[in-house]
This record gives sequence, C-alpha cells and structure tokens, in this order.
Amino acid sequence: MNVIPFINTWPYEKLFNDIYFQNCPFCVEENVLTNIKKSEYERAREGIKTVVIMPCCRGKLTILEADDDYFWTDKRLRKD
Repeated sequence: MNVIPFINTWPYEKLFNDIYFQNCPFCVEENVLTNIKKSEYERAREGIKTVVIMPCCRGKLTILEADDDYFWTDKRLRKD
C-alpha cells in the first residue's frame, strides 16, 4: 500500500463516542459534530475505508485510516 501524505490528514477530537472537527476541511465551519458511529470509527481504526458526509456542508470525506489524532484520507485537505 502507498504511504498517505500528511497533506491528506485532518485532526479530530473524540469525546466519549462523539467525533468532532475543530473546523470542517471543506467549509471551515467551527466545532463540527460528525455523524460517525462507533462501529464506523472502529473500522477506520482498522484501516477499512469509511465515508463520512459532513453535516455542515455535505462534503464527502473518505477515511482510509485513523490514528489517535488524525484521519488519513484519499484527498488533499491541507494547504502547503
């Protein structure tokens, strides 16, 4: 498998079973509560592709992997 570049990552916060983004990677809305279920989160942690539709702007985020701090995705989310 190819290495995922860091520009394809986005930080998240987990509070109990809720996943939050400080800012949406698409519309920059602040404090976004995602609709990721616990089972979907666990699948992402196992490296199973998981799709998340952002509730603020309907942007599509395809998570390829997840670690304790970042979602690793299939598209560039950060600026250089």
